[in-house]
Amino acid sequence: MKNYTKFEKEEGARIELHDKLGLTGAEISINSLPADANVPFIHAHKENEEIYYILSGNGKFVIDGEEVSLKSGDSIKVAPQGKRQIFAGEEGISYLCIQVKVDSLDQYTATDAIIC
Repeated sequence: MKNYTKFEKEEGARIELHDKLGLTGAEISINSLPADANVPFIHAHKENEEIYYILSGNGKFVIDGEEVSLKSGDSIKVAPQGKRQIFAGEEGISYLCIQVKVDSLDQYTATDAIIC
């Protein structure tokens, strides 16, 4: 049995990798919004924080009523209870969203890596 799962790129406004890669500790989605579009709802979470990485374009988040500008290369973490909505700017926006349970990370690169 292989120690990896590969997913080949497919087109779409949103690709969720949880099922496509059989993820067991996170949900990762790849998202694109065209110019001046937005996610059509405000949402929060019960247990999961979200980490966003802006791949390209620009836009803004509205989090708990506060506007936060976004551009290519920016990263932002939103706590579960944060009420959020993302809006694309004039260039459109593409981003990764990583969703993980708050306080669930026991180890990370420096403490979990094994040099073989």
